[in-house]
Amino acid sequence: MAKRERRTFTEDFKQQIVQLYQNGKPRKENIREYDLTPSSLDKWVSKSQKSGSFKEKDNLTDEQKELMELRKRNKQLEMENDIFKASRTDTRTKVNVIKNNQHKYSISAMCKVLQIPRSTYYYEAKERVSEDLVTSDVIDIFHASRQNYGTRKIKVELKRRGHIVSRRRIGRIMQEQGLVSSYTIAQFKPHAKSCNESEQTNELNRAFDQEQEMTTIVSDLTYVRVNQKWNYVCVFVDPFNREIVGFSTGSNKDALLVYRALASIKVDLNKIQLFHTDRGNEFKNKLIDDAVKTFNIQRSLSDNAVAEATFKIIKTEFVKCRHFSSLEELSRELQDYIHWFNSIRIHGTLGYESPIDYKQRHLKKIV
Repeated sequence: MAKRERRTFTEDFKQQIVQLYQNGKPRKENIREYDLTPSSLDKWVSKSQKSGSFKEKDNLTDEQKELMELRKRNKQLEMENDIFKASRTDTRTKVNVIKNNQHKYSISAMCKVLQIPRSTYYYEAKERVSEDLVTSDVIDIFHASRQNYGTRKIKVELKRRGHIVSRRRIGRIMQEQGLVSSYTIAQFKPHAKSCNESEQTNELNRAFDQEQEMTTIVSDLTYVRVNQKWNYVCVFVDPFNREIVGFSTGSNKDALLVYRALASIKVDLNKIQLFHTDRGNEFKNKLIDDAVKTFNIQRSLSDNAVAEATFKIIKTEFVKCRHFSSLEELSRELQDYIHWFNSIRIHGTLGYESPIDYKQRHLKKIV
């Protein structure tokens, strides 16, 4: 037999059926014509005669009403006992107490006990959800940056995710979550280098903001501890977009290290017009001189702000607090870092774009 579908009836409908019955319409006809159950009609008639109301609470006996009131009071006392300790706390704590107990008690009742307006609760609860989302994104962005980004860059990334958040708020979240950027620790201080005495002039003349890619390259070296010994890293940087375009690692700080980094550059070297370095002796060598002469690249010697700034970043973000067991491990990890540096890491000098994104946007303008 198919299960009878449960029906609902308005108060007015029930009243009309009872009046029809009381005014002579036979019980069976009422049941048949309106598709009622006998028990429903009998209950409506009984309630109408007792209280004139069809509501359940209006037809309770005195004992039933007393029992219901006792149960209600007991529930109130239970709720007050559960949340009593939070009654004198701040608004945020009260909001958390209500959220954690809304499966047990009504929100309006808890707001009344904790003496907090319901409008305040709903506003704070909404803000708390927003705070939780922001906190989650701050944590995600921080770790995706290899624990390097501070509040300024995290703010930029949050904006791209649709969050407008102040640096002060980001700083508070980072402090609460124990997120410490690599840049908050004392920075590396490089040792003074011996210099070559070449009379080569400063052709670049600190014009580090280039308008075309790969017309100028700058280079520098630094040392890294590998298995209790010093090894070295050489990089070539394109000042146009701060991209690391060539690099090498080795156990010796010499011209061969520089040449291998030059050879790793993935463009026609004839395109390069200027090669700028500081006056380190490793850059004054027949091997390097022959290479730049062959490709008609002009030399420039002076301070090397772009490369030095890049190495400061590499030291802080990649070398510090790291231990490399072999030169092979250093090379592998450096290659991975440089991919992140060029393709993902945002740079303040590039309007908070990555070097690759900056270059692609520039190329689109030209086209």
